Amino acid sequence: MKKNEILDLINGIKNGSITDEEAIENLKNYPFDNIGCAKIDRQRIIRSGASEVIYGAGKSTLEIIKITKNLSKYKANILITRTNFKTFQALKKEIQNAKFNEKAGIINITFTQPQFTDSYIAIVAAGTSDLAVAQEAYETATFFGNSTKLIVDVGVAGINRLFLHLEELQKAKVIIAIAGMEGALPSVVAGLVSVPVIAVPTSVGYGASFGGMAALLAMLNSCANGITVVNIDNGYGAAYSASLINHI
Repeated sequence: MKKNEILDLINGIKNGSITDEEAIENLKNYPFDNIGCAKIDRQRIIRSGASEVIYGAGKSTLEIIKITKNLSKYKANILITRTNFKTFQALKKEIQNAKFNEKAGIINITFTQPQFTDSYIAIVAAGTSDLAVAQEAYETATFFGNSTKLIVDVGVAGINRLFLHLEELQKAKVIIAIAGMEGALPSVVAGLVSVPVIAVPTSVGYGASFGGMAALLAMLNSCANGITVVNIDNGYGAAYSASLINHI
């Protein structure tokens, strides 16, 4: 329930346009809707400024459809992460305006177009193998109303490629730097800019990368200033944090 919906309910009770029975019906499931497979947090948008995001991994297609249909009643924009094309096909039959980014594994349902920021988030990915995480960050950042620039395949193995985008990086409000292997890209980027850098280690790499642990530890031990590190492959978490910074 959004702030304006609460105010409309209060005013409706005051002026008599909403009966006591109607008010009880409206509030009986507040502050969450219990739909069996999930408890939908209707207060989250008031507390944090963003409605609940559906984490698709571990949920069945039917569960995701049920949750999505409940959220769609309130015409709030919906983001579903870590999902797949099969779920999208089934959901599309129920909600026509659903869109799917297969590389990111994200479904986006937009009822109200966001107002995009003047400042932007730069998302920098070391290699094309990091693109799934970069796309997850991109879809999340744009969902939350951020102007976003995606820069891909500029890792340290060919550092000259990064320098072609130096002006774009230096003008960004915040940067998300994504890398697997040895995870060196965020340190290089942070040494070139005066804005916060959110580092995302990916699970890309050979055996000794230990599924992203090598990159994670390298980023945590960076000597460059201004770096904050999120979990392995967590493009969503990086973009959410970057959005909070970009909207200041």
